[in-house]
Amino acid sequence: MQVEIGALVHKDCGSDVLEAMQQTEGVAVAMIEMGRSNDLFSDRQFGEYGEAAIITIIADEAHKGAVFDRLFEACNLFDQSKGLIYMTEPVIRTTL
Repeated sequence: MQVEIGALVHKDCGSDVLEAMQQTEGVAVAMIEMGRSNDLFSDRQFGEYGEAAIITIIADEAHKGAVFDRLFEACNLFDQSKGLIYMTEPVIRTTL
């Protein structure tokens, strides 16, 4: 089974995350979209809004902890409040 690990982080994390996920065992898919947020960041380049990276990672359940930790590290959330990360329960894949 697999889990979804997602993040809403400052836009500067995007390229670092893609590079980190390419080298992380258990990552099936890593996607990044850009958007704007008015509630997470004090750095607002567009008046009321600041740019954010919306990250979605599909990872093998056996490696979810390591992938989550690597994402946390790639976004530099140890030292800065630059976003949030979440993880879903395992996703059951079925075929019809």
